[in-house]
Amino acid sequence: MNTSMIELRVAKAQDVQVTDDELIVALDDGRTIVVPLAWYPRLLHGTREERANWRLIGEGEGIHWPDLDEDISIEHLLAGVPSGESQRSLRKWLASREQSRSA
Repeated sequence: MNTSMIELRVAKAQDVQVTDDELIVALDDGRTIVVPLAWYPRLLHGTREERANWRLIGEGEGIHWPDLDEDISIEHLLAGVPSGESQRSLRKWLASREQSRSA
């Protein structure tokens, strides 16, 4: 039996755009991933300024939004995995945002 080993390499992010409806990620292999913003409630509830403040982490293996405390891996985007944040955690985060805005 002849088996070959295939080394898989996860593509890395090069650029990110967040619209009112979509997260759009340009990859280093030429592909573009577009997913619904609803998959990531923190991005969905963020302001345009907060969504625009992102940085690549792990040399493009992920994306971090410091103002929203959100990290998304490219591997999960490629696999179609939305946010795993619980509703309880999201409600707590939204409440803390509301408190800081009214202070």
